[in-house]
Order: sequence, then structure tokens, then C-alpha cells
Amino acid sequence: MGRERQTDRRGAGAVVPMSEIERRKNDHLDIVLAGEGRARVGTGLDAVVFEHCALPEMSLDDVDLSAQLFGRRLSAPLLISSMTGGPLRADSINIHLAQAAQHLGIAFAVGSQRVAVEGASACGLSRGLRAHAPSAVILANFGAAQLNAGWGLEHARRVVDMIAADALIIHLNALQEAVQPGGDRDWSGLVGRLEAVVRHVGVPVIVKEVGAGISGRVARRLADIGIAAVDVAGAGGTSWAAVESARARGRAARVAATFAGWGIPTAQAIADVRRTCPALTLIGSGGIKSGLDVARALRLGADLVGQAAGVLEAALASTEAVVEHFETISQELRIACFCTGSRTIAELKRAPLVQAPPGAEVDGHAG
Repeated sequence: MGRERQTDRRGAGAVVPMSEIERRKNDHLDIVLAGEGRARVGTGLDAVVFEHCALPEMSLDDVDLSAQLFGRRLSAPLLISSMTGGPLRADSINIHLAQAAQHLGIAFAVGSQRVAVEGASACGLSRGLRAHAPSAVILANFGAAQLNAGWGLEHARRVVDMIAADALIIHLNALQEAVQPGGDRDWSGLVGRLEAVVRHVGVPVIVKEVGAGISGRVARRLADIGIAAVDVAGAGGTSWAAVESARARGRAARVAATFAGWGIPTAQAIADVRRTCPALTLIGSGGIKSGLDVARALRLGADLVGQAAGVLEAALASTEAVVEHFETISQELRIACFCTGSRTIAELKRAPLVQAPPGAEVDGHAG
């Protein structure tokens, strides 16, 4: 079925045309699945090379991958990062991801709830989602640009309550909005509006990029207004400029394509934010492909590591496919710990390196 002809089936045989926002999100999913949205820049994570420990003096089963997020225990330092789509698929995606997060004991962030709040489609984002993951850490999500489009504290509380979330993500996608025809271009005054939400929404607030990275300077400003965590979502994975270029035509496509390599690579963003904000909870994401990438991100300073595009095909297939995917990631992470002689994630964060990106630490000293 062509993108422009897709519809949403609701009720007994009813066919309702998609809204423009719903259609756009469905297009995004198709483009990412087709591999057309990859950034023209690497994550930088390959530059992190662990020193192999030939004599770990432990059993592989001794490795404890457990972590915490806002005082909640996770079985591994993993986050199923935000992903979304039009109503044809979003409902099943969210159910598969929620059920997998519950089974695995890891955190789960939903995609943007704007469509659900504005009433076009629930997209599986209702209290029913919590029933699929009664004890999982679930993160709500909406875009910062909405705070300049009439949204405020009431909307923030609504997206949290809608899915009984444990925390709230507010995502930053200035580049995507700038290259997207009809995008939200007014980003003035957002720090003050963010602070009002942070101070009064009643749950921890995470600020997340969507693939262009967060610098240490920006993270410091966010920490100063009380943000509980930052998700750097660095460059090297999905480029939303590349995605928008694939959607657009003519000049808009050319302009968007120009910025397909824009952003702070994931490794650099993690190291910079950790150096600038040593006490801030830091989520590393952006182009994470394996459990070894997870280990690298943790070693650079991340407390939790997120993946979205890498699990998308599994999310479309079934809960079991998502579980299998993250069990593989966890096994790879466990082996990285074992082969560095690290019994815990805290020890992995101090594991010696033979190679590191500029600014990262090797044996406790800046590299």
C-alpha cells in the first residue's frame, strides 16, 4: 500500500483517512526500515577498545548486569528507546515493546504522544499499555517544540497519566523541525518553559535528542534547571534529516540531505556530557548496534544505554522477537564484562582501555 493512500481502520469496517501527522510518522517508519535514514557519520564507539583480560578470575555467571534508574532496579542497563509510527502499526509495536520490557526487566520509552493527546489516534498509548508491563519502568514522551505551540504543565501531566508513566521524556528535534516542510521553527524561550514543567510535573524529566547529540554545554544548562537525566541520542544512527529528505521533494529534499551528516557523534556526546556533568544521570543512545556498543557507551560514562532502530524489525514482528533481540544484547554485554574482569557495571565503567576517543579516560587518565 502506498504511503499517501494509507488509512486507519477503526470500528466495524470503518476506514478513516490518516491525519497528516499520522501519515508522516508512518512514512518515518517505512524509511527507517528501508535503511534510507542512516546518518552519514559514525558513532565513534568503534574507537573504544577494551584491554582484554586473559585471566578474569571469575565465572561468566558471576557477572551482575543490574542497574538503576530513578531508584528502580533494572536487570540490565538497557532502555528500549522511543519509536513510533502511524496507527496501522503503532498499537502492536507498543504492546510488543511493553511486554518485552516487563519480561526482561528493562526500561521502555514510548514514542511521541502528540497524536494520542490531540485525539487523532490512541496508537496503543493508553492505560492499557501499563497492563502489559505492570512493573516495568515506562517513560512518557512529547516534543519540546510543543511547549511553544500551546502545550504546558497540564499537557505534560496528561501524557504521564495517559500511560501511568514513571518519568517523562521531552525530546529535542530542532534539526528535524528545521528541515521538515511545515516543521515547528520557533524554539525561543524553551528553557524557561522546560523549567516550569520540570519543577511541577511530579515525575523525573529526561531531555532527549533524536539523533544529533547533546553537548556538555547544553547538558549543563539542562542540569541547572533540574532535569533528572539527559539522553544524548548522538549522531551515527538514524538521521532525521536523512529521513525527512527521503520524504520530501525538490528543494526541501536537497536541503534536508545537506544535514544528513550533522550532529555530535554518540561517543563524543557521552564523553562530553559526563565530563561536564559528572553527577547527572546519562543515557547513551544513537547507533547502538550490539552489546559491545552498550559496553563502550557505559565505559565512556553512560548509566543506561538505549536502542530504537536496531530493534524495530523485532518490534514489528512479536514480543518474543524483541525479547530474543535484547537477550542477545545482554549476552554480548555480559561477555564484554567477563573479558575485562568486570563483575558489575560499575567495574566495567573503570575497565582499562587500549584505545579511546579524545577526552575519554584510559586507566583513569584523560586520553
